[in-house]
Amino acid sequence: MTRNSESENIVTGISPGDGRFDQVSIALHWLTVLLIVVQYGSLWLHEAAHHASNFSAALLSVHRSMGIVTWIVAVTRLVWRRNFADLPPFPPDMPKLQQVIAKANEYGLYLLLLVQPITGLAGVLLRGQPFTLFFWGVPALFEPNPPVRTMFIEAHEIGAKALLLLIGLHAGAALFHRLVLRDGVLQRMLPRLPERTRLTPPLTSRAE
Repeated sequence: MTRNSESENIVTGISPGDGRFDQVSIALHWLTVLLIVVQYGSLWLHEAAHHASNFSAALLSVHRSMGIVTWIVAVTRLVWRRNFADLPPFPPDMPKLQQVIAKANEYGLYLLLLVQPITGLAGVLLRGQPFTLFFWGVPALFEPNPPVRTMFIEAHEIGAKALLLLIGLHAGAALFHRLVLRDGVLQRMLPRLPERTRLTPPLTSRAE
């Protein structure tokens, strides 16, 4: 359900007829992008670093902590989308099949953003050892359970690959709309730039 009344536009920063998502949705989208970059970056750096080093341990802590933040942001996005967001329609000339694929990709992304932190945290908890989260030491909360932990770890690795694939499809489709179709789909999620205001009046020439 979306809301489009004038008062709600003022609250959410929606410009009627603008054709974009509201400012909160745009901010949450790009915050999610930043978190995903941190997630994959910390993971790849951890794989490249010596696993017994303090740097490697710090990277794991960052990865876990940002995973929790990603889950919170994903839930916030869904709540905002369900109750307050302004969702611009697809371009009228966009084929139905493309619309279905775009929606399926979006729902898949939301699903993985919610599931990945859960499988990752489960793998950590079932290790049965203390760990660091948000710079806080968390004691062992469960007994070690290698078989179940292995299942969650494998699910987490498969989910990471699937998420990367969906992100690639999502970004590729956005660039296709921008560079080939030029139908304004990408611009709907770009941050709004403030309009330039003229600081000085224009110079006028006078005949002497």
